[in-house]
Amino acid sequence: MKYLGIDIGGMSVKCGVVEDGVILHKKAAPIRPREDAEVIVSDIAALVFDTLEECGTDRREIAGIGVGCPGSVDDDTGFVRYCCNVNFVNTPLAEMLAELTGIESVRVSNDANCAALGETLYGAGEGARNSVLITLGTGVGTGIVVNGRLLTGNRSAGAEGGHITIAMDGELCGCGKRGHYEAYASATALMKQTKAACEKHPNSGLAKYAAENGIDGKTVFICAKNGDKVAIETLNHYIEYVGCGLVTYANIFYPEVIIIGGGVSNAGDALIVPLEKYVTENVFGAQYNPKIKVVAATLKNDAGILGAAALCLDGR
Repeated sequence: MKYLGIDIGGMSVKCGVVEDGVILHKKAAPIRPREDAEVIVSDIAALVFDTLEECGTDRREIAGIGVGCPGSVDDDTGFVRYCCNVNFVNTPLAEMLAELTGIESVRVSNDANCAALGETLYGAGEGARNSVLITLGTGVGTGIVVNGRLLTGNRSAGAEGGHITIAMDGELCGCGKRGHYEAYASATALMKQTKAACEKHPNSGLAKYAAENGIDGKTVFICAKNGDKVAIETLNHYIEYVGCGLVTYANIFYPEVIIIGGGVSNAGDALIVPLEKYVTENVFGAQYNPKIKVVAATLKNDAGILGAAALCLDGR
């Protein structure tokens, strides 16, 4: 059967026609995030029809639509309670999209949950029944799969792993609270840590590279690879911060695999290998329990589409 997977972002929305875990055709379009919800959903519906037309697929061939949306989403009702980047407040997204497209079955979940489901079913976690996805980007997103199903908590308000506290009264998080994992493990945090290291060590290779090339999520990895001691120290601290959160998730859920996504995951083995070592050395009962694999996400931008479509399968 064919399904539609829709991945809503702050700047664009992607739509794909999916059959048996394969994207047959996909298309993206800009989103107008500050417009009224009715306008935004109308634009999404237009993208649906454009995607179907380009794919040569009739609407009646589509068994359901799955939508991944940022923010606080009630999976059971398809309501988006709140989204900070898109103007959805108590928006009945599933109902509105069903009405506009004529496709009755519409499921909605948080975008990180959809990415976790996609990676677990079809990507880096394929074959696992229990997994945790951590996306290291502007913030830290998490998605948790337990026994093959998403774990989302009461009214789907859970699985916000970026906001566990790892340092009491610590760094200010984007949410306004202090000491949250996101404030230490996100790409934004890594750039802040890199900038602080450059200011503290202005004569280092890291500082000189940053002055010439600017600072992004790759800067410290490039300089560490070149042997700069300040970069190596900064990167090691960052890996400890990320690892601290991973061990917390591992101790609670003990998944077969922890999947690292987001822009920072593009560093590959320079990030993944030490993270797996950190988890192995620090998780409770590691000497008696199966080893937890730490891997980089593989589906990239397709994870959200595939995971969203998978929401329509067996009530996931």
